[in-house]
Amino acid sequence: MAKTQDFTAMMKDMMGAFPVDTKSMEDAFKTQATLNEKLSGLALSAAEKSTEISTKWTKDTLSKLADMTKVKAEPADYAKAMTDFASAQAEASAEYMAAFAEVAKKMQMDTVELLMAAGKDMTEEASAAVQKAAKDATTVAKKAAAK
Repeated sequence: MAKTQDFTAMMKDMMGAFPVDTKSMEDAFKTQATLNEKLSGLALSAAEKSTEISTKWTKDTLSKLADMTKVKAEPADYAKAMTDFASAQAEASAEYMAAFAEVAKKMQMDTVELLMAAGKDMTEEASAAVQKAAKDATTVAKKAAAK
């Protein structure tokens, strides 16, 4: 009866002949985790600032609404109060939208800066890993040729 070959041992020997650098994988994971942490920090910071702007805008609007709803002596005063409220809201809208735009602009600039720095770091790490892999492959090839 024919005996089947033990492919497990053969695969183990073959994989052992090709060195795998787990350190570079760990470094890549750590780099990615650090980048994600920084990007999350940027997003959370922008969300916090946007919430502060939104809260301030809401408080401002409610304060102006309270002034508008007060009892007036003359009917014409109600029309004036509504006009004043609408005018103040138009000004506030422009002001608060500009504040939101500044938050978005800062986040965009910080994100681009962070990604460019990360890209540079990753390029350097990849280059070092490729050089090390080439060196290791050359060493293995020389050992195999010497046998």
